Amino acid sequence: MVKETHSIEELTSCLKIISDPTRLLIIKLVEKRTFCVCQLVDMLDMSQPAVSQHLRKLKLAGLINEERRGQWRFYSLNQTSLYFPLIKDVIGRISSDNDELERALSKERPVDC
Repeated sequence: MVKETHSIEELTSCLKIISDPTRLLIIKLVEKRTFCVCQLVDMLDMSQPAVSQHLRKLKLAGLINEERRGQWRFYSLNQTSLYFPLIKDVIGRISSDNDELERALSKERPVDC
């Protein structure tokens, strides 16, 4: 098995992106399933523009996938990203009983957009 390696600059860039608590939480949320931006707005208790900015940064870094369905966009973890092994390791270290994660999941609602 060949292990993917990265330059210091590449790793630093990825780590900077996921060092933001909101972006790390988004990555953890989309780890298991796809969410619509409207769901993430409710779950994170943030404005749509603020959530969209976080999603844009994650997408530009290649960490999440974006799928358009009509006017809405849905997001999932990019398992083909060169950084996926690193991301998987990091989010695997987040406790399932983390307060922020539990709070966000408790606000999940069906897609109504």
